[in-house]
Amino acid sequence: MSAEVSIGDGEAARLSPHPLRTAILGELHARPFTALTVPVRILHFAFDTAGARAQADRTALAALCSARGLPALSPGEKHHRVAFGTTVLRWEQHSEFTTYTWELPSPADTIPFHPAAAALASPMQMVPQPGPLLVAIDMHVLADGPTTRAPERLFDRTSLALAENSDGSAIYATDFQPDPSGFVHILVIDRSLDPDRAGALAQRVIEIETYRTLALLGLPEAQRLAPSISAVEQRLAEVTDEMRKAGDLADNRHLLDELTALAAEIEAGAAASVFRFGASRAYEEIVQQRLTTIGERKVDGLPTWSSFLARRMAPAMRTCVTLEARQASLSLKLSRAANLLRTRVDVELEQPNQELLKSMNARTRMQLRLQTTVEGLSVAAITYYVISLFGYVAKAASESGMIAIEPVYLTAAFIPVAALAIWATVRRIRHKHIGSDD
Repeated sequence: MSAEVSIGDGEAARLSPHPLRTAILGELHARPFTALTVPVRILHFAFDTAGARAQADRTALAALCSARGLPALSPGEKHHRVAFGTTVLRWEQHSEFTTYTWELPSPADTIPFHPAAAALASPMQMVPQPGPLLVAIDMHVLADGPTTRAPERLFDRTSLALAENSDGSAIYATDFQPDPSGFVHILVIDRSLDPDRAGALAQRVIEIETYRTLALLGLPEAQRLAPSISAVEQRLAEVTDEMRKAGDLADNRHLLDELTALAAEIEAGAAASVFRFGASRAYEEIVQQRLTTIGERKVDGLPTWSSFLARRMAPAMRTCVTLEARQASLSLKLSRAANLLRTRVDVELEQPNQELLKSMNARTRMQLRLQTTVEGLSVAAITYYVISLFGYVAKAASESGMIAIEPVYLTAAFIPVAALAIWATVRRIRHKHIGSDD
């Protein structure tokens, strides 16, 4: 955490800053423009350092600086500039890539891009390769003069993109094609730039080529996903057509399982590509911002960088955007189709459930009838036994002279009383049990 901020006088004026305040304020100055003295040769490399490679690269650079007694790389620093004699290194670390920019002195009368960049790239061997190489740029910044070679003589005319900045103080050109050693050549002709503006223009031009390459990483991903998305779209049309003809529950369940599998395939592809497509959009926006900042003007009727990229880069970006939109639309269609089919399956399942409920109701009514029958038989049996016992009591009372009525008549008269009392008792017990269950 950074030190406390003092606003005003006294201890009471000390305020505790947010833990991220220093990082946020430093982000505006993380990658400053550096002044360039023309002429200069710049070799720029960008490496994929996603994941653990970024920390390994930072460690390797810190070890190199320490071994040569150069300024140390502080923790969390995203930009570092050190000098190796007459060669200057500018190191920058981004979210998924890291750049090494080497500024090499160049004689005033040198021929552009001679000697070849491959012969000058030995400083890059001082550190282990940070990751797969994405960008390799050979930029030559030369002062304008009578002997300056025209860009048309240095680049492929069919791919040449050339423009001057907003006030015409510099011309920059490239054909965006790698030379035999893999470097893309960029020529900047300084007409009247001061060192600060020369450094700013050089960095913006380098960033255009760097972010252009990174933006196009989404195209192979779109090309990889396109066949599977087309296949899913075709199969979805077939399944929806089969849904209209499917009649039984088994067919509908099979179609629902297939729709679920198709939806899972689309969601897996979308999850794998969401970062790449989002990053491509962000990189393209940066390219357009840099071009707008430079303020291009046409030269000799040749295409500017903006017009060239609009023809060559924009279609690739539209491919990525279109495929991402197809993914989202297809996912929505699959979801709707699955919901419709699931509703049909649920409705079809209700019919067997209704039949089951009807059969359960029939069995319940039968059980009630049996229970009523058993209840009547139970009343009759209990009445019989009670009357039998009462008969013995009546006979004993008659023989002992306690009653003058014949035992048979007394027993007969007791039968309805006993039957009614037993029936009422059994009914009361049954109602009590039913009430307890409820």
